[in-house]
Amino acid sequence: MTSSPTTQTMKPATAAKKLGVYLQATPADFQEGVVSRTELSALQADPPQWLLELRRDGPHPRPVVAAKLGVSIAGLARGGVTEALTTEQIDALMKDRPEWLQRERATQAEVRKETARIKEKNLARGDGSR
Repeated sequence: MTSSPTTQTMKPATAAKKLGVYLQATPADFQEGVVSRTELSALQADPPQWLLELRRDGPHPRPVVAAKLGVSIAGLARGGVTEALTTEQIDALMKDRPEWLQRERATQAEVRKETARIKEKNLARGDGSR
């Protein structure tokens, strides 16, 4: 008895996260359906115009906003940024450099420095698994 392979699907929110886009800005048919792994691969390999525009102009989900600003997601919240931002809004923040952004970028730089220090320490002791 052989069974036919089932197609793996994911919720639109999961697919949007994997694509790095803000779900509420995607087309209605994307939001209302399910996305198969094959469809996701096709979207990644040959993105349609709507996906290219979303990735370029936004609005971007908070993880993407945080990465573009060089801060953590928690840092965004501390700075009062709780919604998706467009590329234009992100560029304006980078240009204006409000105090909260400067503080959060400094905090993130310290976190990266500490992470690198710990990694070096672990490698020096021969514990490269961490």
